[in-house]
Amino acid sequence: MAESDGAATAELSVALSDPAYREAVVDLLAVIAYGELSAFERLVEDAKLAPSLEDRLALAQMAGAELAKVQPLIDRITQLGGDPFASMAPFHEALDEFHAHTAPSDWYEGLVKAYVGDSLTRDFYREIAAYLDADTRDLVVSSVVEGQHAALAADRIRAAIAADPPLGGRLALWGRRIMGEALTQAQRVAAERDALTAFLVGGVDRPGMDLAALGRMFTRLTERHSERMSELGLDA
Repeated sequence: MAESDGAATAELSVALSDPAYREAVVDLLAVIAYGELSAFERLVEDAKLAPSLEDRLALAQMAGAELAKVQPLIDRITQLGGDPFASMAPFHEALDEFHAHTAPSDWYEGLVKAYVGDSLTRDFYREIAAYLDADTRDLVVSSVVEGQHAALAADRIRAAIAADPPLGGRLALWGRRIMGEALTQAQRVAAERDALTAFLVGGVDRPGMDLAALGRMFTRLTERHSERMSELGLDA
């Protein structure tokens, strides 16, 4: 155990001695932190659309769980010498635009967004986490653990479609819109942050992804999106 701990410490020291890597890690943690904060705010708003007090409480509890994930990320950014709030600032516009363009008009659109959109984001960060030092990787993975809302959303959506089949067509279109907006904003964030872009083509544990590898990653994300849509009984 001591030997493995020493190896992990050495890996972390080597990785964080690289200013470019350090900057990319701060960027990554900052965008995740702002995303979790945005998720908290969105769930609070979506709770107002809930058809029952039970559902409203469930979303309020989920919102609290999302907010709880923010502080460890902020603490880590501070440990790395960054200002967490200044670090989150560059991501406000892209993430706020995503939520503005995908604001649900009803309870079921909100559930699809939570199930499909949040899961897509988590998949993306898990893919990137494979290129991080062990300590940062563990923090990122723990920050994107799927919450209870996935099961709640899936159950409610399937039941609603069974009761009202035409609803499925509308929600399928909505799911495709969320996918398109999420990919657009993800590419925008990467393109605007030089350190993050450079990180995607060079990691700690292995060589960075070339264009073909990046393409395969986005193919995997798209396939997982299609699988989730199918689980809901929706066409991707």
